[in-house]
Amino acid sequence: MPTLPDELYQELCNALDGEDKIVTISPLSAAHDAFIYRLALTDGSRCVAKMSPQGGDDLEVFMLNYIHDKGDLPIPDIIYASDTLIVMSYIAADWQRSAKADEHAADLLAHMHMVEADFYGFERDTTIGSLIQPNDRSDDWIKFFIDQRLLYMGRAALEEEKIKAAQMKKLEKLCNKIPEIFGKTDISTPRLIHGDLWDGNILAVEDKIAAFIDPSIYYADPEVELAFTTLFDTFGKAFFRRYNEHIPIRAGFFEERCDIYNIYALLVHARLFGISYARRAEHIMDRFL
Repeated sequence: MPTLPDELYQELCNALDGEDKIVTISPLSAAHDAFIYRLALTDGSRCVAKMSPQGGDDLEVFMLNYIHDKGDLPIPDIIYASDTLIVMSYIAADWQRSAKADEHAADLLAHMHMVEADFYGFERDTTIGSLIQPNDRSDDWIKFFIDQRLLYMGRAALEEEKIKAAQMKKLEKLCNKIPEIFGKTDISTPRLIHGDLWDGNILAVEDKIAAFIDPSIYYADPEVELAFTTLFDTFGKAFFRRYNEHIPIRAGFFEERCDIYNIYALLVHARLFGISYARRAEHIMDRFL
């Protein structure tokens, strides 16, 4: 078995009612400040343990339950949860999703994107990866996106030397132009979004989505969610065709707003994974400056 921190291993054993219930522990992945394992148990079942020595797992469970309770998204069964450990059901997901699974994802996400609030943001700050995501309430989506997404993440990246001062100046110039660019179309009322939709957070079995994991929730114009899925080609054409049947995608999204929205995701990735993502963000800025 892998060597686990003693305190977390003891907590895991207690969560499963004893060390003798565990047959094997196999590493699945490491995610920022967390370690994820697949466990085989004596009753023949399997589960997943996500261990976060720095804490934060209680927020993840809160967000999972929120998208399930408010947005009807499927999530894994939560077996045990604390600030440092989540134990949840194991889902043997397909390596690749089918077009039908993408259509099912569109059905589910469009349904969640109809959940409204009176404000953009959220009742508390959330996280994206291991990074704080501020959510002060706002009645102005464009101002919220500029101040609490682009400028907040850009300044944090600059402080950590993940972007250059010249890149930050370009970001500030672009932020001055965003009201004009976004003002060409209507803005959605605040809608609930998952916030971190890439392949690893979408678990499909055959032609259905079995679960969504690792959300970064807040209330937003859901275009920002659609944009994120284009950054790493999360979904294919079948997804966008089906989604458009539920919620028509507004003119100008793919041509302009999509790339601007993705600057935020690229700044997040620059802080987490390195400066190459800052260069990608700069290429988008240059297009609009």
